[in-house]
Amino acid sequence: MQSFLDIHTTSKQDLRSIIDGARRMKDARNGAPKGTPDTEQPLANRMVALIFEKPSTRTRVSFDLGVRQMGGQTMVLSGKEMQLGHGETIADTARVMSRYVDLIMIRTFEEATLQEMAEYATVPVINGLTNRTHPCQIMSDVMTFEEHRGPIAGKKVVWSGDGNNVCASMIHAAGQFGFDFTFTGPPPLDPEAEWLDFARAQGVNAQIVRDPAKAVEGADLVVTDTWVSMHDPQSAKERRHNQLRGYQVNRALMDRARPDALFMHCLPAHRDDEVTSEVMDGPNSVIWDEAENRLHAQKAVMRWCLGV
Repeated sequence: MQSFLDIHTTSKQDLRSIIDGARRMKDARNGAPKGTPDTEQPLANRMVALIFEKPSTRTRVSFDLGVRQMGGQTMVLSGKEMQLGHGETIADTARVMSRYVDLIMIRTFEEATLQEMAEYATVPVINGLTNRTHPCQIMSDVMTFEEHRGPIAGKKVVWSGDGNNVCASMIHAAGQFGFDFTFTGPPPLDPEAEWLDFARAQGVNAQIVRDPAKAVEGADLVVTDTWVSMHDPQSAKERRHNQLRGYQVNRALMDRARPDALFMHCLPAHRDDEVTSEVMDGPNSVIWDEAENRLHAQKAVMRWCLGV
């Protein structure tokens, strides 16, 4: 049994195997209608629980569809329906769910919830997102970059904006896949030093550069994310906008990167806040491929977890 909890806790060899598997499955579906089952049905007779404490569009649809394409079935549950960690301990929920299903994906707030679920479940657990990390998204991002530009090892990735949970997983990926990482953003929103130290320990250059124009020089990939969360109060949203306005990804900033630099955003985006529509819809943007590849990358993660 293998749980997929974070990129930095999964071996480099296994991460590469997952990416390669995702590309094979995507290629095998080339031209097939979206509802067509995969030729292989590795999840036949398998039940996957999809638990959402946090609402979702891409995570819910991509996991649900991925299970169905591979011949399995899903049970979609909200944290409210389950009273997760309220009416029953997370450990007891994990024990019970393990008697019913073959695999658990959980999208939650606290990292401790994920860790407790994984500790007490006797089936694999997948991190669909926590407040601290978002590994499935970054597996999609690595896959997307390599589709367009070849191996990501040795490339320069620049993150502009908030050093949030998605940024954290990108830093983990820098260490595991061997690319250099530069964060540019205001000091209050820096990524955790622990993550930067992890990447550096793997032998890559992980740095903070305050000037976004200098940060993106020579970049092969520029990435950003929303400045505010749907749960943030209005006062926090205004403060974030004031802090981050100078880190917007616009045409002028992209022009400082390499001419063939890609742009990514995990979505949903607030157009003309963290990124301009000109960049989102421009020739450097691969955001729609990135979104699609959530499906393929997560299918490969599920197969790896179940060993099928």
